[in-house]
Amino acid sequence: MAQAHFRKLAAAAAVSTFLLSGAANSEDRLDSGAFQEIIKNQMNAFATDDAGAAFSFAANSLKQRFQTPEFFMEMVRQGYQPVYNPQSVTFGRSMMTKIGPTQEVYVTGPKGKNWLALYSFEEQSDGSWRISGCYLTKSDGFSA
Repeated sequence: MAQAHFRKLAAAAAVSTFLLSGAANSEDRLDSGAFQEIIKNQMNAFATDDAGAAFSFAANSLKQRFQTPEFFMEMVRQGYQPVYNPQSVTFGRSMMTKIGPTQEVYVTGPKGKNWLALYSFEEQSDGSWRISGCYLTKSDGFSA
């Protein structure tokens, strides 16, 4: 059990080290409540198979890559089952990274496996925040 916990921490640390920009505790400047609300709303759209609503939470850069809500939803169904159909969700911390603000989300996927999903955000021209990416890492020792 201790080894599993250590592996989870090591995996999370490796991903965090990759993303961290070195900025000292910038959590204070981040609106983690807004990021969490966006993620919850997108997950609710996934749960109801509402491709249009799910796509609306994507940043313009992500929308350009996938072009349509249907292509976006199919990509999520195929490659992101833990966030598309989670058994449980627990929010971690928000942090500033090299790619911008990031929100940790611990999820237990549909097959009972644990994951750390790092959601990145991009500020849009109207000042709103949208999801610019989601990076999944197995988190064997965590239970959401």
